[in-house]
Amino acid sequence: MGRTLWKDFMRGAWNESSPFRLMIAFCPALAVTTAVINGAAMGAAVIFVLLGTNIIVSLMRKIVPSEVRIPVYTIVIATFVTVADLVLAATMPSVHKVLGLFVPLIVVNCIILGRAEAWASHVPVARAAADGLGYGVGYTINLLMLGVIRELLGSGTLLGHAVMPAGFVPWRIMLQPPGAFLTIGVIVAVFNLTGRLQKERAERRAQRLRLPGRAVTAAAVAAASEGSGYHG
Repeated sequence: MGRTLWKDFMRGAWNESSPFRLMIAFCPALAVTTAVINGAAMGAAVIFVLLGTNIIVSLMRKIVPSEVRIPVYTIVIATFVTVADLVLAATMPSVHKVLGLFVPLIVVNCIILGRAEAWASHVPVARAAADGLGYGVGYTINLLMLGVIRELLGSGTLLGHAVMPAGFVPWRIMLQPPGAFLTIGVIVAVFNLTGRLQKERAERRAQRLRLPGRAVTAAAVAAASEGSGYHG
């Protein structure tokens, strides 16, 4: 069971993390990552909503009629989003002001509704929780990567502390929409290149392991690819 939960977690945390792998939920990722703290706060809110939604949806998966499941899931998501929004407003008002409408808009985040519909509504609570935590952590990691690069180059700081040399001239474009698109484009390119290299390495490993005179089977290549951590 523990291994299954770990696979459920890692699927969302790395193998299918968004936006860099699934190429979805770009809007908040681009809008709020001008500073690391903003990305961390948005990521924490997403983790809270995803985890809570998946658990509740899994608990009531057998009692909610299929005809009304989407409205019910939306209400559950909206409840957790409201709690997250109020907590952020009370504990981190300056960050909450920067995030603006993007916290309430978590209600329509395709990741959250998609995991509730495609996964949590079909599996036990433990697996639903592992999946929600994994996708939330994966999304947060992506936001932090964007936030670190954009804050470092755009302001010369990390978490508000100056870290660049005294003569460094901030790249103000990194704090604007073009900088956000440029950063995410470079990161996605690195992810794709890394994935391609891992796939090629897995194929070479499978070829070395094959028996003399026998072709490499698709299953062998797939097993080698899984071992390398690469997923299409």
